[in-house]
Amino acid sequence: MLDGVSLRELADQVNAWCARHGVVPVNGQAGEVLNERSLRYYRTLGLIDPPSVGGGKGYGEKHRLQLMGIRMLQAEGLPLSRIRSLLYGRGIEDLRQMERLALAERQATRGQGMVPATGGESWAVLPLDDDFLLISRRGRPIPSEIRREVLRLLNPGGHPAPAEAGER
Repeated sequence: MLDGVSLRELADQVNAWCARHGVVPVNGQAGEVLNERSLRYYRTLGLIDPPSVGGGKGYGEKHRLQLMGIRMLQAEGLPLSRIRSLLYGRGIEDLRQMERLALAERQATRGQGMVPATGGESWAVLPLDDDFLLISRRGRPIPSEIRREVLRLLNPGGHPAPAEAGER
């Protein structure tokens, strides 16, 4: 449990979590790592709660979970306005459940493996179904709604795409 950390410590902990789980924003509007400035910006937008106490060490478990939720939703390509509406008013248990579900979905849709490439790239093969694969130069996941739309476009003859895990 996280309690009474600074903004910098909070950013470092969430960045470490994101690195461990491969959570990276898909749009260029969000930086790949969080810093104090981005956390202050999220605070002004109402995406994270104010610190529980003053003195610079008022950030705790709920703040960490809010930031992890923000990063997971950014990894799905959602804009901050939509993220705010999805996270607003959520309690710690709701946020923990969101984390569990998002990590389970990421695990279920993870590619067959990362292939090191030149220039610091990490290529990933992302299976769409039994016939089609996508290749990502940065190993980014595909949001489930985009995956379904791509499969719909690839199966124009009306043959439905197989259901994803958890959609049955």
